[in-house]
Amino acid sequence: MPVDFAHRLAAFEQLGARLTSLLADAPDAVAALAAQARAANPWFDEANVRAALSGIAAMLRPDELRQWLSAYDPAALEPAAPRRVGVVMAGNIPLVGFHDMLCVLLSGHRLLAKLASTDPMLPRWLAAELTRLEPAFAERIEFVELVKEAEAVIATGSDNTARYFDYYFANKPHLIRRNRTSRAVLTGYESGEELARLGEDVFRYYGLGCRNVANLLVPPDYDFRPLLDALQPWQTVLNHNKYHHNYDYQRSLLLVNLAPHFDAGFLLVREDAQPVSPISVLHYQTYDGKAELEARLAEQAAKTQAVVSAGGWLAGSVPLGAAQYPHVWDYADGVDTLRFLTTLPVPGEEAV
Repeated sequence: MPVDFAHRLAAFEQLGARLTSLLADAPDAVAALAAQARAANPWFDEANVRAALSGIAAMLRPDELRQWLSAYDPAALEPAAPRRVGVVMAGNIPLVGFHDMLCVLLSGHRLLAKLASTDPMLPRWLAAELTRLEPAFAERIEFVELVKEAEAVIATGSDNTARYFDYYFANKPHLIRRNRTSRAVLTGYESGEELARLGEDVFRYYGLGCRNVANLLVPPDYDFRPLLDALQPWQTVLNHNKYHHNYDYQRSLLLVNLAPHFDAGFLLVREDAQPVSPISVLHYQTYDGKAELEARLAEQAAKTQAVVSAGGWLAGSVPLGAAQYPHVWDYADGVDTLRFLTTLPVPGEEAV
């Protein structure tokens, strides 16, 4: 059954309204959904499932969608020959593959979704909600074990799996994403309220996402006490046994190795240039002046998903607390997914 762009867009706008209503008026339904998700992945607790649904609902506001889509040629969103687009979804945080689903379906193509074993039911549930709103999507969404029948591929994974994806999908149009993490730039002049907001960037999803801040950039002799005090409300992360186990293990390593660090009782902070930090650990580096800071960020850009700063004062950064709630046009790895999909070659025109 054909479905034109206007109806596809309307369905996603209605899905956003449906999620907003569910979050506001049906706490028991959200709790039941989260319980099902957590049965497959113990990291997916109710608070984090709610956060993921809230982020998607914000993306699907009509004003947000229309501002995003205004940058594209409307004709490109009605492909003469829809392609079968395979999406290999990650499962590190709830519904992390939704944005790719949105882009594939809005661009008029057919979705072949390979779900992660760690998030097997939430994408199916969301697809069912969408199909209830627009039954024509039933013919455009398929969940598969392999994406070998796909004519183009979007895949998200680690640096190691990305090399496999590059090789395996070499003869098809493909968009491959790799490991990234996020950073926070602090000056020492942030208010307690601003530092408290950083907790959302650090602890949401227990630090498992690419938009989680894993590395701080601070001036020399930075006083960490106000930061650690401001983050105290997040000590409830210790209630999660897996997080608690990671904290105990990482703390033991630091103590045995006599490694200098700060210990908030639920978070360990140590000086380390590695962009990715273990669960329960936050790395930091120092910078001396804005010129050095900008050079450091430029050097690390290929491994950085987002940079946060107080008020978003640093060019290209987002405000503290906003990293986990990107706009719909904030593409993963900075690669325009919708542009990729709207410029796929038509059958018979693929490069030989």
